[in-house]
Amino acid sequence: MITPIFSTVLKRVSRLRLMCLMISALLVACGGAGTAVSGATPQNPTPPIVAIPPVVSTPPATPTTPVPPVNAPDTTVGLITSVKMQNTGADQSNVPFSFGHVFAKGDVPASSSISAKLSDGSVLPLQLDVKASHDDGSWRHAVVSGVLPKLMANQTETISLLKNTAPNTTPVSGTPSALLAAGFTASATAVIGGVTYSASADDLLKSGQYTNWLAGSVVNEWLVSAPLKTAQGATHPHLTARFAIRSYTGQNKARVDVTIENNWAYEPAPQNITYDAQIKVAGQSVYTKSALAHYHHARWRKLFWWGAEPQVHIRHNTAYLIASKAVPNYDQSIVFSTPSFATIKTQFTGAAVEPMGNGMALPSMPSPGGRPDIGLMPGWAASYLLSMDKDAKQATLGTADLAGSWSMHYRDKNTDRPISLLDYPYMTILGNSGDTFNPATKKLEAFPACGGVCTNPNVADSNHEPDFSYLPYLVTGDYYHLEELQFWTIWNLFQSNPGYRDNIKGLFNRTPVRGQAWILRSLAETAFITPDKDALKSQFATFLATNLDWYNTSYTNNPKPDNTLGAIFDLYSTEYNDKRGIAPWMDDFFTSAAGRAAELGYSQALPLLKWKAKFPISRMNDPSYCWILGAIYSMNVRDTATSSYYTTIGQAYLASSPATLTSLACNSPAMAANLGLKVGEMTGYAYGTEGFPSNMQPALAYSVDSGVAGGADAWKIFMNRSVKPDYSTNPEFAVIPR
Repeated sequence: MITPIFSTVLKRVSRLRLMCLMISALLVACGGAGTAVSGATPQNPTPPIVAIPPVVSTPPATPTTPVPPVNAPDTTVGLITSVKMQNTGADQSNVPFSFGHVFAKGDVPASSSISAKLSDGSVLPLQLDVKASHDDGSWRHAVVSGVLPKLMANQTETISLLKNTAPNTTPVSGTPSALLAAGFTASATAVIGGVTYSASADDLLKSGQYTNWLAGSVVNEWLVSAPLKTAQGATHPHLTARFAIRSYTGQNKARVDVTIENNWAYEPAPQNITYDAQIKVAGQSVYTKSALAHYHHARWRKLFWWGAEPQVHIRHNTAYLIASKAVPNYDQSIVFSTPSFATIKTQFTGAAVEPMGNGMALPSMPSPGGRPDIGLMPGWAASYLLSMDKDAKQATLGTADLAGSWSMHYRDKNTDRPISLLDYPYMTILGNSGDTFNPATKKLEAFPACGGVCTNPNVADSNHEPDFSYLPYLVTGDYYHLEELQFWTIWNLFQSNPGYRDNIKGLFNRTPVRGQAWILRSLAETAFITPDKDALKSQFATFLATNLDWYNTSYTNNPKPDNTLGAIFDLYSTEYNDKRGIAPWMDDFFTSAAGRAAELGYSQALPLLKWKAKFPISRMNDPSYCWILGAIYSMNVRDTATSSYYTTIGQAYLASSPATLTSLACNSPAMAANLGLKVGEMTGYAYGTEGFPSNMQPALAYSVDSGVAGGADAWKIFMNRSVKPDYSTNPEFAVIPR
């Protein structure tokens, strides 16, 4: 029996609940409408842009994000990491975001998910597009999207990413109908000799010929492409426009990602093409470039916004990224100064950041000498990773955009993907046409001859190849960066003579040692991060396994006692001192690349690393070798060009320096005087961030991680040297043991 007083209270509570539900419904209906604002704002530095008129047509208001039920159980079980959202403009509301994120093995099991909370404890709904998984099924890489309710001027909001025992919901792909109904348009045009060629993103979306890259209730990103055509329908044989349209639900706001390519692999008469370029968004010009010389087998990219661009700088948790082992263990104790980033900002300007520019990289990669773009990561990317600085990030992502400027992009028209060595096992850049005969198909796989001018000041070279796109793809999840990573990795494999690489196997051992190092680094990272559903994923994994098998068979497990030092000895390594010597710094590059593959989880790389670790460790702590010369420029490893290799590091020490030096006590004042150095200073520009001791540092760090005896002692000696570089200006080699 209900008493009258209790009945009255119950009725009041019911009315109160009803009012709350009505208010909640109104908030849901109104909160997602967004604001129709003008301006397609460029994300990369470009000339001033003409303001775009406001969008007139507005789609029906819908929630910007799904609202969880009030009584939904809290399934979060602990913090994984956090991401900071820094407002770089005025007060903002309904701020959309998307970023890429890696997760350590086991942190997000396949049957679970992640959730997010803001600094005030409120739940932030997320859309999670999982791209790659670890071998145990747990998440490896995902694109995380959401909408911040508000972000005040000068505010930095922390988003905590938490473990969630509930499984990730299956995404439902949205269609572009609402975006098109709101008046979205975007196009790219090239005027060649008075003839106008163009492609329209909205027309391509209307045709339904799109692929979803992101799909869900928060955001959808559609990939579309088409050759540039005249108004009469004549197709340009080489130029293609690619659009990635990222549309946030319920907002008149979309990111417009435009790429223009001149890179078909087998289109006859490839050549440089000069044209007047123009990109339009909402009918207004947002980018123009007169007489743009577009190099053959190259591409360029620009980003714009339809509607107001969110003014947000996303800062990942450096410590978590490093702990996940997805990136090398760069020294997090480095303190950067403001001038360091000012220098990066100054360098990333002008013609270097325009289409076909080189950004922060050296245009001609074969040029000798140390520079910031060589290493497991370029110096500017390592600076960004360690600092999360906005200018360093812009230079890192921007230079990755400009990685398209080198003539090594080969896209297969049949698959519309970077060309595959499995489909064309005899293609090559460095071989003769006759070398490309495929006995299975009875056809030549040589690329078509140049049909005009084919010069490019940007010269690609695997021996000096920067790691352009791995970190950018990691933190953005942008499809452009993924394909850029794949283009470079595939080119590394097929550029050599088919006979040298054993055609379809893609072996790269018949390459200079530094080239072997950077190819191994890029291949391991590409295999690691390529999405599980990508057809190229298994190919990269197979190429990596095949090459690691070759190295383990040739070195690690080779029963012949002709190489006990742990160095790469081959036709290309013994190129110094009348074929007697090798370059230890090149060998160190390879050791660090083997360590990189091992920390990414490739089990075949660990025994190779353990075998390689002997070489840098012995140069620091073997009593028969003085560590002052541990990073010597060249080291003799045999008496003549045809004799057997030395079996001890002491033999190499005595054969590589004059007796007037090797007879002196190691690290003595007499040795320092003989070398013109300080006591405790290593040879090889010990003060330089790109000196030979710096080149040695990652190899030694990974050698310590390998667990090989003597590693910790060798590292202690190395760190106690008297002269060290200031890595705050360029941390490309600032890797330390885990």
